[in-house]
Amino acid sequence: MSNSYQNNLAFAQNMDKEDPLRKFRAEFLFPTFHENEVVYFTGNSLGLQPRQTAKYIQQELDDWAKWGVEGHFEAKNPWYSYHELLTEKLAKIAGAKPIEVVVTHSLTTNLHLLMVSFYRPTETRYKIICEAKAFPSDQYALASQVAFHGIDPADGIIEVGPRAGEHLIREEDILSAIEEAGDELALVMFGGVNYYTGQFFDLEKITTAGHAQGAIVGFDLAHAAGNVELKLHDWQVDFAAWCSYKYLNSSPGGVSGLFVHEKHAHNKALPRFAGWWGHDKSVRFKMEKNFQPIPGAEGWQLSNAPVLGMAAHRAALDLFDKAGMTAVSKKRELLTGYLEFIITDISSNTSKVDFEIITPKDPSKRGSQLSILAHGQGKKLFEALSAQGVVADWREPNVIRVAPAPLYNSFEDVYRFGLALKNAIQ
Repeated sequence: MSNSYQNNLAFAQNMDKEDPLRKFRAEFLFPTFHENEVVYFTGNSLGLQPRQTAKYIQQELDDWAKWGVEGHFEAKNPWYSYHELLTEKLAKIAGAKPIEVVVTHSLTTNLHLLMVSFYRPTETRYKIICEAKAFPSDQYALASQVAFHGIDPADGIIEVGPRAGEHLIREEDILSAIEEAGDELALVMFGGVNYYTGQFFDLEKITTAGHAQGAIVGFDLAHAAGNVELKLHDWQVDFAAWCSYKYLNSSPGGVSGLFVHEKHAHNKALPRFAGWWGHDKSVRFKMEKNFQPIPGAEGWQLSNAPVLGMAAHRAALDLFDKAGMTAVSKKRELLTGYLEFIITDISSNTSKVDFEIITPKDPSKRGSQLSILAHGQGKKLFEALSAQGVVADWREPNVIRVAPAPLYNSFEDVYRFGLALKNAIQ
């Protein structure tokens, strides 16, 4: 559709009139800290608060006040089983069966817990393949897991990065690295969408390639969940984890989701760090020894559900359930396509700055994010955007990340960003 985009307000407003998701914008609270109406393009860092979040949390506060400890069973939404209210809606977002997902803990905690079970190095099979310039928390987690097993991370971790002079990782290089590692490969652990470039990797191909070498395959989906359509069950992914505070709009540092494929659901021999909330529900309160994991993803829970964080998550999941990920993905392609058009149009009409979008041009290879190299201005341009009420994101050494979220951003937002960009260039 890029050849029919137009850089004018009337076009943007007409696109909004035809947008089947336009009603969801009113379901969110936009920041009011700036004198201008903000253009909020940081859903890839912290999503906006749904209007109903306070109501959902207040219900649990009221029941805490009324019931005290009895709220675990007597609250309107009993806390004992609160996480189960999230399961089916989250499974749709993950492309999973309900037995394969659970909401618990935080993202890096879940990645560590999953690697306890699924990174089982031997003397000959011990290497992990990951992306170069993965999000730092992933890098730290992987290095510490390898070191925990007495392996030098420099030997145990294989990083696949862009070729010299390029910004994106070629998928053939990922597949080649997996094949080359061969029977030394224990684990493939990639980010689903790269946080820096916005590149969405072919998770099915990576999974198939990893399995062909006898390796386990897992993903950090922090920038993918609620952003791109996932089919974790069909793709045969072994495990995955994600946060809820980015595209899933579920509070700062909100609870995390995890996925464990059904093929592992009943394998009690899998080693794991256990806690009582992952123990067989029917006998949990007998307080007996000998951990008996709940079949499926629930068996990786440790402690009681953090109900207030889950209430915030539930408010957002209800909106996603009404919208559906297919509609979200369709609008994402149109919205990022229009944003790409606006940036390119402005760049072609100025000699003061040269914009290079390093995110893939193919809409199927990216999420709701465009990463821009602003040759000639860099951070000064970002600061000029911020001064006008554009909430975007600067990443060292020289990338501006802009992430219009389909549920609450509009085409007019994109047009207004373009106006701010023109002013910033001046």
